[in-house]
Amino acid sequence: MDKAPLFQKFVRFTTSVHQLTHEITMGVREDTITPLQYSILEYVAVTGLVTPSQISDCLYISLPNTSREIKKLVQKGLCEKYTAPEDRRMQYIRLTDQGEVMMNKAFATIEARFWERTGHMSTEELTEIEQAIELLESKVFHDRQPL
Repeated sequence: MDKAPLFQKFVRFTTSVHQLTHEITMGVREDTITPLQYSILEYVAVTGLVTPSQISDCLYISLPNTSREIKKLVQKGLCEKYTAPEDRRMQYIRLTDQGEVMMNKAFATIEARFWERTGHMSTEELTEIEQAIELLESKVFHDRQPL
């Protein structure tokens, strides 16, 4: 199998994902937070308890900058630090109730935009899309080896 065409399709796909993500999330962020702070909140909302290092790694920002932004989000009452009882050195970040409300509102808007794009599709097509997403998640995005 010539792997080059597959890789080119993957590059086009990931670029399309970034473009679509930009389109469907445009305007969902409240004016009280920066785009970076929104990205942090979105990551925490999807992932659950996370460490500052995980946020830093995932969002490609330095750990000091991550800590600074988390501090601002804590001050705004959108997330909180949680110290692991089994290891007092480990700190996790989670959304507060206020942060959950903000992100639920953002996700509701994103969901409505998703259904605007896909609402015309048949049940079979939606099932195919769901299966394709599950396959990509299990084979490409989650079962990855460290680089």
